[in-house]
Amino acid sequence: MCAMTEDLQHPIFSIIKDLADKTDTEVYVIGGYVRDRIMGRSFKNDVDILVIGSGIDFATKLGEHLHTKVAVYKSFGTAMLVYDGLDVEFVGARKESYRRDSRKPIVEDGTLQDDQNRRDFTINAMAYSLNSATYGQLLDPFDGLSDIENRIIRTPLAPKETFSDDPLRMMRAIRFATQLNFKIDVETLEAIVETKERIQIISKERITDEMNKIILSKKPSIGFKYLFDTGLLQLVFPAMANLYGVDYVDGKGHKDNFYHTLEVLDNVADMSDDLWLRWAAIMHDIAKPATKRFDKRIGWTFHGHEDRGARMVPKLFADMKLPLNEKMKFVQKLVQLHLRPIVLAQDIVTDSAVRRLLFEAGDDIDALMLLCHADVTTKNEFKKKKYRDNFELVKQKLKDVEERDHLRNWQPPVTGEDIMHVFGLGPSKQVGVIKNAIREAILEGDIPNERMAAYQFMLDKAKELNLEPKAILS
Repeated sequence: MCAMTEDLQHPIFSIIKDLADKTDTEVYVIGGYVRDRIMGRSFKNDVDILVIGSGIDFATKLGEHLHTKVAVYKSFGTAMLVYDGLDVEFVGARKESYRRDSRKPIVEDGTLQDDQNRRDFTINAMAYSLNSATYGQLLDPFDGLSDIENRIIRTPLAPKETFSDDPLRMMRAIRFATQLNFKIDVETLEAIVETKERIQIISKERITDEMNKIILSKKPSIGFKYLFDTGLLQLVFPAMANLYGVDYVDGKGHKDNFYHTLEVLDNVADMSDDLWLRWAAIMHDIAKPATKRFDKRIGWTFHGHEDRGARMVPKLFADMKLPLNEKMKFVQKLVQLHLRPIVLAQDIVTDSAVRRLLFEAGDDIDALMLLCHADVTTKNEFKKKKYRDNFELVKQKLKDVEERDHLRNWQPPVTGEDIMHVFGLGPSKQVGVIKNAIREAILEGDIPNERMAAYQFMLDKAKELNLEPKAILS
């Protein structure tokens, strides 16, 4: 095959070539870099170098030559250095065999063929030679080039054995199909269905890492449809799989909340790269199966699914090994509030309702509005236009009220400490009553969101509680 030296323009490849010749070592660049260069995709700043022999020894010699630090990971048999903005990882060629009850392979030194055999997919098994005599030659034993042309994900060896050996590769197959907008080969897809139960020996962290990559793809629904159709989703994220299906009573059905969720997710993905906003799209209707009821008068209802869903989020995040920090709270808040702008858009938009929404959403109001915009998936163009036009009115009202009342991330103009100081009180029910009354008065628009107005209101409210001021508020 002809040499592809135009894909090896970075100076590190020429430097590796010289050292490989000097030390009489067979060396290749393999995997994702090769795939992405062939596809004309931008690649991450990392390159995998395959050494026939010791990758650590070769990297150490290269580090000495370049006068740069080499990180060595002996337990993995790898080493890494950074050169001219590129993370370069070195590994010795290996062959692997697996025990039935583990995905940890028994590893031995191997040839280039052995190493290509153990790769996950044909498109990731291609290698460029970095030795002078064959520099830039493409080694493609499984016809990965053809699979790129035909946009196919396929395993180098028997897929059932490949997935049984390393079940995470099932998730990776779906992830690559989603990221690259490829189809999964029929035999490969059937093997995922047959081998899916093996995914349960993989850690939640690694599964979720692959799922996050699917979620961050341009069109995440591709991956979730594969996950559902193969049965993997039912094993790794059953709460989402439970959204699937339509029930009918007296000829009345509801929309399929699984496919609706995928539409919302794709809509969000068109507008934002924020992983956690995309997770909010996935979770926004997660409690609908638990809240589904049939009312003979109005049909199917899901009353309270936003509250129930918000309560489900922490456990779902914990189960998925997602962070239980402000990211989780952000998703929880959006699930809790996702109906509020829709209700506003269907009704007369009052300043009071807008103030309350701003108060509760805070700095997340823009993300919430984006989610709600994405949640309009009706195929009725008249309804869609009506909702979207009303959303624009709500957004303008939000902007006007925020400019006037400054309620985003609201802090009370008169605090509990102020109330205790003025009336000589300790922490008590009376302090809470006055604080809540001030907040409600501001949200209702009875008083402006200003310190002196709130102070005067506090004095008036205190009289109703038979409290007399004992100090002046500074």
